[in-house]
Parts: sequence; C-alpha cells; structure tokens
Amino acid sequence: MQRSNSGDARYDDPWYDALASGWGESAGPAETAPSVCRADGADVYLEVQRSAAFQEVRGRYRRFVGPAVAAFLTWYVGYVVTATTAPGLMARPVAGAVNLGMLAGLGQFLTTFLLTWAYVRHARLRRDRAALELRWDAQELARGRGGAA
Repeated sequence: MQRSNSGDARYDDPWYDALASGWGESAGPAETAPSVCRADGADVYLEVQRSAAFQEVRGRYRRFVGPAVAAFLTWYVGYVVTATTAPGLMARPVAGAVNLGMLAGLGQFLTTFLLTWAYVRHARLRRDRAALELRWDAQELARGRGGAA
C-alpha cells in the first residue's frame, strides 16, 4: 500500500478495480496512473488467460458445471412435466397426507442444497489453490512490467 500526496491509502494491486481507483483521491497527476496500469494490466491478463494453468482451471470449472446444470435442469423439467401431465401419479399418497408430488417438490430444495455443497467442495479441492497461484503469477507479471510499482 502507498500513501498518496493527499494522505489517503492507494493499493498496489493489479486486481484493484481501476474504475473505483479515482474515488476519494485528489485531482491531479494521480488520476493518470489508472489508465497506464490498465494498459499494462490488459496485457498481463491476456497472457494469464492464454496460459495452460488458466485453461486447466477453466476446464475443471466447465467439467463440473456443465453436467451439474444439465442434470439439475433435467430433474427440474422432469418434475414440472410430470406434475402437469400426470397429476394422478403426483397425487399418489406416500405417508398420510404426504404425496409423491410433495416429496418431489421438497426434493428440488434438497438437490439445490446438495448441488451448492458439491460446487463449493469441488471449487475448494480442485480450483481454488490453482486460481490463487494464477492471481499471484498475474501480480508478479504486473510488477515486472511496472504496472503496480
């Protein structure tokens, strides 16, 4: 972190939002710095995006999210179609006043929570560490080009 001439703190982080960097800062030479960082930052981000590590992280994300979304949408559409086309099946009692339609509807909530848990677990185990390493690599690249120095 650096102190500007007006005494407020500025972040030396290439991930810091360039649009918000002018808020609360004094007018003058400090306002030209974000545009310089942005031009260098774009090159850094493009280089990171083209890297094999980034492609691996994106691939892991897509390999999880694609099938998970397809499975959940199939289950949801199947529930809605069954409820509208086979009301007798959905009205079949299971236990007391609880019928098959109620169980399937509550199953929608259960699968939402399970899918959220599975997504968070997958991200923590398979993507977060690699994404953090990519972030550090991007910061080092930006520092090497004078983007955050």
